Amino acid sequence: MILVCIAGAGVARGQALRATDSEFGPIVRAYLDYLKNEQEVVDDRASRHEIKRAYYLRNSNRIRALRQAAVRIARETANDYLPELEAAAAEELRNLFQTPPKPAILREGEVYSNTFRYLGSVRSGDTFYIFARLDPYEQAEMMEKAKANQSVESSAVAPTPPRDEANSRPRRVGSP
Repeated sequence: MILVCIAGAGVARGQALRATDSEFGPIVRAYLDYLKNEQEVVDDRASRHEIKRAYYLRNSNRIRALRQAAVRIARETANDYLPELEAAAAEELRNLFQTPPKPAILREGEVYSNTFRYLGSVRSGDTFYIFARLDPYEQAEMMEKAKANQSVESSAVAPTPPRDEANSRPRRVGSP
């Protein structure tokens, strides 16, 4: 009787996982498979006693947090796209940032260091702060905005003197 209950629970769990995976497109499913493979690697290393228990728990919790974040993003956006996700505990933020922000001041949707957008936190053993790495186009746009803001601020502080034609360099005339 007990074996029947255990087998039934295992089948139900497998069907729930397949049903969850079938709701996502190929990109999200591939990312979830990647996380599953990462967990298998960590499990294997732990079974061979290559890593300490604390390291195993931290990485397993990080993988679980990334999975939760990926599923949440995929469901909220109903899109088969995930940004590059990073999960860091409070003491690991220095691995992502030269001057890490304090976890208490992190705001969802805010961009830090023109590189990462904060998506929120996930409690999985430790509290992991989830960031999405901006793609190169978003990073370039953020840097241009920062330069534009700096030039506006500097022009407001020190107005540029009127242009004197005698001091300007003559235009180059001729064919290249």
